[in-house]
Formats: sequence, structure tokens, C-alpha cells
Amino acid sequence: MEKQYPLKFELVPDGCWYSNLRSLLSQEQWDIVRKDAYARAGGTCMICGAPSSRLEAHESWSYDEERKIQKLERVIAVCKRCHEVIHIGRTQLKGDIRRAEDHFMQVNGATYAEYRKELGKANEAHARRSRMGEWAIDLSWLQRFSFSSPWEEVFSEKANSSPKRLT
Repeated sequence: MEKQYPLKFELVPDGCWYSNLRSLLSQEQWDIVRKDAYARAGGTCMICGAPSSRLEAHESWSYDEERKIQKLERVIAVCKRCHEVIHIGRTQLKGDIRRAEDHFMQVNGATYAEYRKELGKANEAHARRSRMGEWAIDLSWLQRFSFSSPWEEVFSEKANSSPKRLT
């Protein structure tokens, strides 16, 4: 049985880079979603449990490779260090890789070899998914929120240049 880690790399396929809630929602709607995550977190990172006065909202997505659907699974509040691990590609570009490696190993009780193995698997999945091109987006998780505009119209203005939205 393969080891399951609470802190994982989430490399977004190239065709999905601009499918983030901050760009799809109005500022008011994004504030509702992120503040909900902060409230659920209660001042601690939802991955490593570290107390933090400044949490960051993170969108967790799943990828149905058969149907090419990127699905929003949840929005959680995480500490900066966990967020740097989750978005390891961005962290590498910024030159903060060593701290992220250490945090991954500490939170997951992993060795450096296990870190490299997980990073390799994440890179393979990223490359495979990136070759698939555009993805449809399933944002049904957001139906739990009562936005002022009807659910179907939340993305109408911003969706024109993006892949198909599923509800």
C-alpha cells in the first residue's frame, strides 16, 4: 500500500492555469469563500495544524482525465509554508525550494527520497494533464454559498474566454 501524505504537491495543468476562483468570482464573492475557509480553520493551518494569524486560501482541485474535467473539491485555509509546498513549481521559481523541502518532510514524516519520489509523481501527472489541453470546469462545490447573483450567472461575464463551465 502506498503511503498517503497530508501535505501534497498540486501542480495545475498548463491548460488550467487561469481557472482560479479569484479571477472567476467578484471580489465580494471571493471574500465570502475565503473567509468561510478561515472560519473553518479556526486560526490553524488545515494541513499541518500550525497556528497562524495569517492563513492563505487554497483551492483544491481534482482532475478527471477521462472526461477532461477540473473539479473544485474545496477551499481550505493553509499556512504560507504549506502553500509553498502545494505550489512547489512557483516556489522553485522564487528560489525558496529548500524551506519547502524541509516542510514537506517534517509535516509528512518523509525522507528526502520520499520527497523526491512524490515530486516526481506530481511532475509526471502535471506533464500528462498538460498535454491534454483545455479542461471543462466543475464548480458545483460553490453551490453552498448564497451569492447575490443566480448560480448559473456567477461566471457569465468572465467565462467567455475560458473553457466550458459545468454546474
